[in-house]
Amino acid sequence: MGFIAWLIIGGLAGWIAGNIMRGGGFGVLGNIGVGIVGAVIGGFMFSLLGLQAGGFVGSLVTAIVGAVVLLWVISKVRKA
Repeated sequence: MGFIAWLIIGGLAGWIAGNIMRGGGFGVLGNIGVGIVGAVIGGFMFSLLGLQAGGFVGSLVTAIVGAVVLLWVISKVRKA
């Protein structure tokens, strides 16, 4: 069940981050990929700040923050 929850959180986080940063999603697989990588980035950032987020909502918020940062970095790299 943990793997399915991971995919759901990744998909939701990627879709929400895509809407925040670009105005649209990236398709199902793209959203899941962005959300999962974003969760790793968000978890790393939160640990550096000494923050902890638990449960489904906390994991979703962490993944969204990380995914938004990931998309922001990608947009800056593409412009350069």
